[in-house]
Amino acid sequence: MDETADSAESEGPAERAIAAFARGDPVLVHDAADREGETDLIYPAGAVTSDAVARLRNDAGGLVCVTLSDGVASAFDLPLTREIVDHPAADGDELAYGDRSSFSLTVNHRDTYTGITDDDRALTITALGRAAAAPEETDFAAAFRVPGHVHLLRGAPGLLADRRGHTELALALAAAADCPPAAVVCEMLDDGGGALAPADAAAYADHHGLVYVEGAALVERLGQ
Repeated sequence: MDETADSAESEGPAERAIAAFARGDPVLVHDAADREGETDLIYPAGAVTSDAVARLRNDAGGLVCVTLSDGVASAFDLPLTREIVDHPAADGDELAYGDRSSFSLTVNHRDTYTGITDDDRALTITALGRAAAAPEETDFAAAFRVPGHVHLLRGAPGLLADRRGHTELALALAAAADCPPAAVVCEMLDDGGGALAPADAAAYADHHGLVYVEGAALVERLGQ
C-alpha cells in the first residue's frame, strides 16, 4: 500500500469530510439522534451544478437550502424570518427538539427565469457562493430578488459554540475546508418520506464513494 492510501485509511471521517469538501465533493452529515436525527447531503455552494441540484432533489429529497455565515448575512442585511413576519402563525419559534429556526429569505438570482429549474437553482446557488466569498463587493439586491426558490439559512454567530444544527455544521465544515462561508444542505429522506436512517445514509455514501460523518465527530475535530 502506498503512503497516500495508507494516510487516507488512517484519517477519521471528520478529516475525510473536510478533505472531500475542499475538493468540492458533497458529504453526508448526521446531526444527532437527540436533535433532528437527520442526515443532510451537503455541498460547497460554489461547487453546485444542475446535476448536483438533481441529486439533491432525487437522492436526498428534502428542502434545498443555502447556509450563510452570520457575518455574510449581516453584510447583506438578511433577517431571520421570525424577526420580520408579523403574523400569529409566526409566534412561538422554538422547534420540537428545543432549538430555534435559522430561516431567512428565499431568493432567486435575477438572471433566472422561473427560478425552480435545476439550471436556475444552480445559478442562484453558485452566485450565492461567489457573493459569500466577497460580500463587500456584492450588491445583494442587484444580484438577487425576493421571494425566490432557494431558501437561505443564517448561521449562529458563534457557529457550533452557539448552535449545533446542520446550518452550523455545514458552515464549520466549509471553514475547516477553507471554502467560502456558503453551503448547500438538504435532508435525506427514505422511500416512505421519513428521515433516512443513519445506517442507510452511510450505505448510500459508501455506494457512491462519498463521506458520511457524525456531527459529534465534526464538533470534536473542530474543537467546539
